[in-house]
Amino acid sequence: MDTQTPAGSATAPLILALDIGSSSVRVALFDAEGRMVEGMEVRREHELRTTTAGAAEAEADTLLALLWDGVDQVLYRAGRLAGAIGGVAGCTFVGNMLGVGERGEAMTPLLTYADTRSAKEAARLRAELDEQVVHQRTGCRFHPSYQPAQLRWLMQDSAELFQRVARWVSLGEYMALELFGKGATSLSVASWSGLLDREARTWDRELLAALPIDADRLARLCDFDQPQQGLRPEYARRWPPLAKVPWFPLVGDGAVANIGTGCVSPRRVALTMGTSTALRAVVDGPVPYLPAGLWCYRVDRQRSLPGGALTEGGNVYAFLRQSLQLPHPAAVESALASAVPDGHGLTMLPFLAGERAPGWAGHARGTVHGLSLATQPMHILQASLEAVAYRIALVFDEIQQVLPAGPQIVAGGGALRSSPAWLQIITDVLGHPVVLSAVEEPSARGAALLGLEALGALAGVDQAPHPVSHVVYPDRARHARYREAIDRQATLYRALI
Repeated sequence: MDTQTPAGSATAPLILALDIGSSSVRVALFDAEGRMVEGMEVRREHELRTTTAGAAEAEADTLLALLWDGVDQVLYRAGRLAGAIGGVAGCTFVGNMLGVGERGEAMTPLLTYADTRSAKEAARLRAELDEQVVHQRTGCRFHPSYQPAQLRWLMQDSAELFQRVARWVSLGEYMALELFGKGATSLSVASWSGLLDREARTWDRELLAALPIDADRLARLCDFDQPQQGLRPEYARRWPPLAKVPWFPLVGDGAVANIGTGCVSPRRVALTMGTSTALRAVVDGPVPYLPAGLWCYRVDRQRSLPGGALTEGGNVYAFLRQSLQLPHPAAVESALASAVPDGHGLTMLPFLAGERAPGWAGHARGTVHGLSLATQPMHILQASLEAVAYRIALVFDEIQQVLPAGPQIVAGGGALRSSPAWLQIITDVLGHPVVLSAVEEPSARGAALLGLEALGALAGVDQAPHPVSHVVYPDRARHARYREAIDRQATLYRALI
């Protein structure tokens, strides 16, 4: 199956897909067969604002301005084809949290999953409450990437502002408030907050009792099949083809990345690497018990999403490319492909923004052990990419505990597509074949497929074709060497973290 189709061959209804990522905002048009319409994709880059204190923030209005521009451009390019759009669906990076006033105006920056300033509050919650019980109920550990710690930190750091905030909402709800004058946060996005009872699908009462807030000041909840229609006049005039179509609530980018690559059952695990990394599986119904290293979010009220995420991914490669002034990417790829596995004498902890799965040490920071006068920039890069792969392997070991034996691994995301050498390293570390998806925009495509399912244009997301590029096979000798390196990394981890 082709992943794209010419505009003249696109089958209706079309879905306008919105994808607000942590490094770019994308808008694309997909047809009823899940194919991106050629020439109908716009990307706008942005960067999170980071500080040495651990901040990782964005301005919600800036992100929406980029999104509006993308919608303008796609509708302009589509011309008459825009009349075939049957709905708008999309996703955002999660978690994210924004304080708004009584009129829905932004009062705070958008706090992101990569912000580590609430690490001390996460530790205090761990001391005060039974984390194991909360983990099983909410699917989340106490960690600075989640709202319980973030809300307690915000109350301490900015008490006056905290009290003036009317509600704490998601970026998707903020978008809906702007477009429709009212909105809600999807169960999918809410499940990334660490505050949602994953089975009751309500804000967790026991956890709220330990926080400086009540449910009335949190986001309103909805599910994906509860779209809004009827844009406010200024947006109806701006986008006539979208004025009356359903706008589905934005969901978590991880959930739709699974769907976009065809990982819609527990027999297929999605390995997605963009700015960060995640391994996830879609499971119908609840996951009765979670291993300590995993989270469990939601796709919607019916489907669960067990898995684990690393804060590290393409951001590590990008950071090192800039910091080490590495040569041209083609030369880097060649050097990585020919390098001796773990042949640099270095042991790395790749935690540039704190650890999430599997150890959940939000205070962790990156460490390089073993530097010598013989160490070269390429050694540091290779060791860092291998170190990320080791963390992926640890998460994979845990996720197999909640899935049928021998799940297939399907890889996707720009970071892996742009570096075959890194994908081979990860495959060798895992010791399992890895299927590379041919889908270039899995999150946007997954959102489009959910929209088609909700419209009834697709019997189910499992019915859509899911093209693959090729299969990468592991080298057994390299795998054995890497398992020894994982043990060495674990020793350094225990000593420092």
